Amino acid sequence: MRAEAASIRLGLQDLAERLGDLSLELLHEALADADPKASPAANEERRVTRARRSVEKAIALLGDDEDELDRP
Repeated sequence: MRAEAASIRLGLQDLAERLGDLSLELLHEALADADPKASPAANEERRVTRARRSVEKAIALLGDDEDELDRP
């Protein structure tokens, strides 16, 4: 199960990076609008950022679990 969990964790790390990249793209798009805070891109950026944070929490949980499994 450790190898499977590690594989999932790597996939989640990749996903978090992709979400971060998307968030930056959306932020740049929102800043180009006349009213950046009311921009649809700004709303989407906030949702993407929340999703990235959730994925990062899952990564941390899997990392903590692996650390506990490695302890004697």
